[in-house]
Amino acid sequence: MRTVYACIFTVFIAALIVCAVKSRRSLNPIADSVRRLIIGVLIPVVGNYLLIVPGPKLVSDIGRYVYFIGMVICVYRVLRFTMDYCNIEWKNKLLKYTVWGFIAVDGIQLLLNIFTHHTFSVEKTMVDGYAYYLLVPHWGQSLHRVIVYGIFFASLGIIIVKLIKSPRIYKERYSTMTAAMVISCLVESYYIFSRKPIDLSMLAFAIYAFMVYYFALYYRPMRLLDRMLAGIASEMNESLFFYDLEGKCIWANEPAVRLTGVEQSRYEETTSKLLRIFGEDVTAVDDDSTHKKDITVEEEERYYTLERRVLYDDKDRLTGSFLRIRDDTDEQKRIRREFYNATHDRLTGLYTSEYLNELIWNRINDDNRRSYYVIYMNISEFKIVNDVYGMEYGDLVLKNIAERIKKDAGRSWLYGRIGGDSFGIMMPSEDFDRDIADKALSELVVGEGSKAHKIVMHMGIYETTRFDSDVAVMFDRAHLALNSIKGDYNVHIAFYDEKIRNGILKENMITSQLQEAIEQRHIMPYLQPIVDPNRNVVGAEALTRWTHPTEGILSPAVFIPVLERNGLIADVDNHIWRCACEVLKRWQDQGIDMFISINISPKDFYFMDVPFELERLVEEYGIKAEKLRVELTETVMINNSDMRIKDIERLRDAGFIVEMDDFGSGFSSLNLLQDMPVDVLKIDMVFLRNTDDNPKAGKIIYNIIAMAKDLDLVPLTEGVESEYQYQQLVRMGCKLFQGNHFSKPVTIEEFEEEFI
Repeated sequence: MRTVYACIFTVFIAALIVCAVKSRRSLNPIADSVRRLIIGVLIPVVGNYLLIVPGPKLVSDIGRYVYFIGMVICVYRVLRFTMDYCNIEWKNKLLKYTVWGFIAVDGIQLLLNIFTHHTFSVEKTMVDGYAYYLLVPHWGQSLHRVIVYGIFFASLGIIIVKLIKSPRIYKERYSTMTAAMVISCLVESYYIFSRKPIDLSMLAFAIYAFMVYYFALYYRPMRLLDRMLAGIASEMNESLFFYDLEGKCIWANEPAVRLTGVEQSRYEETTSKLLRIFGEDVTAVDDDSTHKKDITVEEEERYYTLERRVLYDDKDRLTGSFLRIRDDTDEQKRIRREFYNATHDRLTGLYTSEYLNELIWNRINDDNRRSYYVIYMNISEFKIVNDVYGMEYGDLVLKNIAERIKKDAGRSWLYGRIGGDSFGIMMPSEDFDRDIADKALSELVVGEGSKAHKIVMHMGIYETTRFDSDVAVMFDRAHLALNSIKGDYNVHIAFYDEKIRNGILKENMITSQLQEAIEQRHIMPYLQPIVDPNRNVVGAEALTRWTHPTEGILSPAVFIPVLERNGLIADVDNHIWRCACEVLKRWQDQGIDMFISINISPKDFYFMDVPFELERLVEEYGIKAEKLRVELTETVMINNSDMRIKDIERLRDAGFIVEMDDFGSGFSSLNLLQDMPVDVLKIDMVFLRNTDDNPKAGKIIYNIIAMAKDLDLVPLTEGVESEYQYQQLVRMGCKLFQGNHFSKPVTIEEFEEEFI
């Protein structure tokens, strides 16, 4: 029989070694604690094995000491594993050192037993025909048992407390370990007090070690998982219905119960309730599917996502199905709200420019054979409305116009706000009635309380063709048509036509050929002489002219406004300045004492540092700054007047003579005259008209000249057309004169040939 027991122990020892090795390879965080516990159990098991196998007394004595010392190590490892398994940290150092102290005392007194025999002795008996050395305990054995059982019961107490305090779903985790420890303790106690001839108590501890290995590293607590999943399903916001093979509902969570309105336990009624809500059988066991459903519940539109899934067991046999219903109403409303905010103007509620363009593009692609009008509408002088009546009233005007567009719009119209005070519309061309539209635009009055203002609106219209490819281009062309009547309060509607198209082509030609014209010197300054009271030519004004290879001489009125709009005027002006410096350099080398006045566009200040550029040019050509006079109009002061005054002062400090051009043609010349640091006042030709038979005109020009003298400014009249005007101006005291009476603008070569 002892041989059978020895074989059993041998198998257990081998199994414990395998478990220890595998736990070392495990990635589970508690694997190291499990491995240490298995090794702790393995030591007394080996000692117990040596007691059982037949052999001499020495082997039995060794086994006895290994067994007792191993038990101390074993219960300590049980304590440490229990703390790790229950997530308890050993923070009390005094308690830790006390446990270690008891273990050390027990180990020492067990070893001293070799000499003192105070712990145990043995007596020989025969079992199965072989000598077996039975334990005879002494007082030291009692101390050993107190320490071992004390540590073991401390471990058992820890896990029992954890079992009691843990939530119900976690009790399975700790109850298995508690049961294993209790069984091991009972088996050990049985062998101690029964005085069985052969001690097999360590088999119980070995089994405990196997249970720890399995439950700590591999076991999945199904009851725990079931309860957790059930809890999760119950707490989900989505409605869950579980069905058996016959399609009978066997369970539903709380949201599902609320959705269907059935009582908690009457799940079989959910099928008919769902059929009534969704209008179709959504519970049938079928293949997996997902679809969305929009329904109206108590006059409120709601959105649901229904997902049906079939369930299979581990042998791929159909076991049932479940239905998940998610209420997407809030999410859909949020998405629609965000989409609305992204595609609609916040103030007027109309489409934004980007979304309107997208809709128009899709409409044209869907029906490119139909003729549509793309309309650009703009409020004339809207800035004045804001300035006079305030921003709130301005917003009211915009909302009022938007409401009228909505009211008058046909079902197939597309419309939106495409700018600050601009609106865009696309409609079938047959829907447009010019008389009705013109009347609506001419009678537009917006009032609020005591505030009422007649709003002037203009409308530019472009008719689409099937070759159109860019909605933005369509609105640009409609805008160009609108610009052709801007400022005319009697005309409200303009169509994009061939004339406007040719104007665009002309602008494109001007823009595309500009750089080549500068490089080839097709753009050059013409000089118009400036004379003194004695008819001596003292200087000239440089006027830009473009001699086109195929178009001939282009009027400045054709290309200058185009260049002003797109900012390319700065390139032209810089070229003209350089040409003027070349002429002045040649005159200086020839001993000719004349000046040239150059024009500065207000746009030049936005694209370059004008004072720096002019200083660089006079330095490059080595000419006197006073010979390159600078002409500025009052429009340079409209924006950022403080900065412009600093620029003018920089020019004067550098030696340039600054002329105020077109004095009297604007509305604020007298106001600006006190601020602009200028040297010459160029009096506009408007004051010279009808001076022959209009005494008031003569008095005005006389007083302007006198005012210029009082301000230490040199008066220069431009636009002199007759000898009579010239003689009058001389008598009035004017110092310089310019006009066609003396010469029209001529080429540099013609000027030098005639006047030098």
